[in-house]
Amino acid sequence: MGIGDKIKNKAEEVGGKAKEVIGDATDNERLQAEGAAEQASAKAKQAGEAVKDGVKDAGEDAKAAWNKATN
Repeated sequence: MGIGDKIKNKAEEVGGKAKEVIGDATDNERLQAEGAAEQASAKAKQAGEAVKDGVKDAGEDAKAAWNKATN
């Protein structure tokens, strides 16, 4: 995952948390729900990117192992 995506997703998560806290403090259920939804969305994106990173790393490890075995 690119650093820009990581920053964007983390910012979305933090913004969602802020909305949720403000909603809690003001008894605004709509704002609480929006904040929770934004946090969930950001965390899902982060998880998807982590899977992509893991697959990329596994591919690089397999390539290195292949090169070591064949040389």
